[in-house]
Amino acid sequence: MNNITADYLNKLAVPSRKVDIILDTDAYNEIDDQFAIAYAFLSPERINVKAICAAPFKNKKSSGPDDGMEKSYNEIIKLLELMDRRDFIPEVYEGSRQFLTDEKTPASSEAAIKIVEVAKKYSPEAPLYIVALGAITNVASAILLDRDTMVNNTVVVWLGGHAHHMPDNKEFNLYQDIAGARVLFGCGVPIVQLPCRGVVSSLTTTESELKYWLDGTNPLAEYLMNNTIREAESYAKGTAWSRCIWDISAVAWLMNDGDRFMRSYITSSPIPQYDHHYSFDPTRHPIQYVYRVDRDPIFTDLFKKLRGIE
Repeated sequence: MNNITADYLNKLAVPSRKVDIILDTDAYNEIDDQFAIAYAFLSPERINVKAICAAPFKNKKSSGPDDGMEKSYNEIIKLLELMDRRDFIPEVYEGSRQFLTDEKTPASSEAAIKIVEVAKKYSPEAPLYIVALGAITNVASAILLDRDTMVNNTVVVWLGGHAHHMPDNKEFNLYQDIAGARVLFGCGVPIVQLPCRGVVSSLTTTESELKYWLDGTNPLAEYLMNNTIREAESYAKGTAWSRCIWDISAVAWLMNDGDRFMRSYITSSPIPQYDHHYSFDPTRHPIQYVYRVDRDPIFTDLFKKLRGIE
């Protein structure tokens, strides 16, 4: 971790001011991206959303990364309509239709080009924050298109990978595009990593809690509540289920003044391997690694904002 500047370390700290962000999200893949998008828009005291990029994904909800990206794009539009933010629709961008084929070739897209274009307007002293909630393809492609701009003018806050101590790193956001993850962790861009299993997997909620806070409030909150309950009951009806809403952690980090939501430390950037494990080299550039999240204050802040409580 040699030759690290004070500006670089400052970018790894929780911002002390209102910041501009780009959201990069596979919104249709799960039910938690929707909460994170809403959380960002409902936190104008700390967050100014400049653009939203649709990320690719492939699972039972999509026939391939291109289909996943298109469905995510449409889900983002639906959320903006529920928030009565149709004015923001021109700032939603289609992402890549495929994952990276190697670690040198960008999967160019409207989203990757837009990320670079916006990042050029920022500086090391006042960076653009890219909050990534899915496969890192769009962001890695932007890095491959213009590494210097991305390294100097942005901070990437990524929900991706599992905790560093876990023996298996086969996490959905990461394993879909391991080449992209290796580009991200190897390029030198300031990164805040929020690991899934072993850290933010504690951000769970239940049907009764959702109904207590959100039922009968407003169309956006009710959509989020019903979407979550419907998804959970599709596989766990009749059981004592809880549902992880972990994507909200990436937005919450931007408001983590005084460690009120989570704890983290500086460590060397990990090396995601193609066999679903990490390798570690202490000489690599540092990242901010979140190792603990405090569930209750995060959900209290989220639910109050969804209800419109000051």
